[in-house]
Amino acid sequence: MEPAREAEEPPGSPALPAPEPQRGHPAGAPPGDGPLPAAAGRGRGRRGAGPKGPTGRAARGRGRRAPGRRGGEEGARAARRPRVTVDSSKAKTSLEALKISLRQLHWREYPFGRRLPCDIYWHGVSFHDNNIFSGQVNKFPGMTEMVRKVTLSRAVRTMQDLFPLEYDFYPRSWILPEELPLFVDEVRMMKDSNPSWKPTFIVKPDGGCQGDGIYLIKDPSDIRQTGSIQSRPAVVQEYICKPLLVDKLKFDIRLYVLLKSLEPLEIYIAKDGLSRFCTEPYQEPTLKNLHQVFMHLTNYSLNIHSGNFIHSDNVNTGSKRTFSSILCRLSSRGADVKKLWSDIISLVIKTIIALTPELKVYYQSDIPAGKPGPTCFQILGFDILLMKNLKPMLLEVNANPSMRIEHEQELSPGVFENVPSPVDEEVKVAVIRDTLRLMDPQNKKRKDIQCQTSEPVSEANEDLLDTGPADGPEHETTRALEPELPSLCLKQVFPKYAKQFNYLRLVDRVAALFIRFLGVKGTTKLGPTGFRTFIRNCKLSNSNFSMACVDILYIDITRRRNGMGIDHKESGMCLQAFLEAFFCLAQKKYKSLPLHQQVTLLIDFCEYQLAVLDEKRRAVCHADGPHLTPAAHPSLLGRSASASKLSDYRNHR
Repeated sequence: MEPAREAEEPPGSPALPAPEPQRGHPAGAPPGDGPLPAAAGRGRGRRGAGPKGPTGRAARGRGRRAPGRRGGEEGARAARRPRVTVDSSKAKTSLEALKISLRQLHWREYPFGRRLPCDIYWHGVSFHDNNIFSGQVNKFPGMTEMVRKVTLSRAVRTMQDLFPLEYDFYPRSWILPEELPLFVDEVRMMKDSNPSWKPTFIVKPDGGCQGDGIYLIKDPSDIRQTGSIQSRPAVVQEYICKPLLVDKLKFDIRLYVLLKSLEPLEIYIAKDGLSRFCTEPYQEPTLKNLHQVFMHLTNYSLNIHSGNFIHSDNVNTGSKRTFSSILCRLSSRGADVKKLWSDIISLVIKTIIALTPELKVYYQSDIPAGKPGPTCFQILGFDILLMKNLKPMLLEVNANPSMRIEHEQELSPGVFENVPSPVDEEVKVAVIRDTLRLMDPQNKKRKDIQCQTSEPVSEANEDLLDTGPADGPEHETTRALEPELPSLCLKQVFPKYAKQFNYLRLVDRVAALFIRFLGVKGTTKLGPTGFRTFIRNCKLSNSNFSMACVDILYIDITRRRNGMGIDHKESGMCLQAFLEAFFCLAQKKYKSLPLHQQVTLLIDFCEYQLAVLDEKRRAVCHADGPHLTPAAHPSLLGRSASASKLSDYRNHR
């Protein structure tokens, strides 16, 4: 019998940096990454699609027959395992891909919910689709708000202020209406300094999706001044005029990213994604073609209405293709696709680092520490545009990327039918299925048992176990129990590459200070008393910066933020306002240094002061016991290291 066929690994598929080839792995492929199966294991097969032979048929249906005694033993062992339960009652448009994934995994689906708790809850829109008190849910609280165009732009801009060179993958942006005068002034200044500069800008409504309300302009005066701009903010960005073209068409990449955990941070990237094409040959923007959306906007929901849109069952052709097919094409032309993957992985990690601080604020608000609640994970859709020089640029992040695996086909005027889309099914089913495999609650139970029964691993042997997500002990167990499933299509990139990016996580540390002083559980705003307590406990007030100045700073920033129309649901200082105040304090305290050094010094100073304060409180509580020294308290030792670093900076100055 012919075995199930497997597609080639996309060239350069994700590795950052490229690891040394190991025995049993082809050179250039990351360790633990086997070839990607081409649509193997689909739950609902189509005629002429998918692998042939018994292996392919077994992967589609429910009742598999494992060959040989060993396969029978593994199948019996899997049958004895308690089946993972999934509540799909709120899955909405991702339901069909989810059903196929659950059939492949032999998990139990509850399409109408269940009185007893389920292991996993699959929501279609947000964390609040259902009231969940246990298990796992596939949405983070606050994610929908965090990836809105205005909020994303603010978060990335904060990181651009700290690390301008590291965050040059996001186009220059202005937030409307509050920054309209600034936008007008900056464009005028740039034109005066460079008369040959002929920019194009793209205006995106804050809450828009599927291309709704997006338009191009050549001058700030072209912004549509309507009454709705106050109630519906927008972002205006520099338009990327020189994108990479394939078949003379502009396209973007939809890449799927799994945020598996927020604390500790854990990120996976799918090895394949989708490439969505425009349907008219691209020309650089002019006043004549600015309104030709099928030429300039890559949104699938727009281009599907074009007469030139091509539905194809082939992943290499049509108006929607796999990203791996584009990589193969680029590789054949001599492009360095390994560097491209490295740049994309870097972009994804840096973007998540920009989003996590505020996500943690939302998380503690909905799931306070010490109270029952679910753990969260989420699949995000990153929309990335490649420039002509293969530099990836972030367009936006989607909290609810479409997981539909069919498209509408017009049978006759006004009569439509849903038709399966092989390209969507190949990519999306694998992403959902392997996300579930990574989140399998029984993996954690087995891991806990292994930790209890196994001996501790020495530091000398620790590196031997670190061979990537597909080769870890947890995933070896998963593959042993599910021998018919392909290797994971999701590649871990964080904490695998944490050492290269941890220096960027300054705002995370500021957010930890912010959360500490919030006081009331369930809130996301810092009141004036909390802000004063922060200043007092961190010893930031002095003769030059009195508590009266502290109150003025608080009132000035919060009043200005509220005047922008940002989150009127509760009064107080949001995290972005606290960051503004924190940066201001850092610049006052440590002058003549780059901003990121000023902020680092102030964080170190605050953390040390708070560690000393905590130690004093413990000493009071244990006054009759032995005195606690810094050596007996690891956290204080860490703060002592921070103080030493602070002293080094002062000496440097």
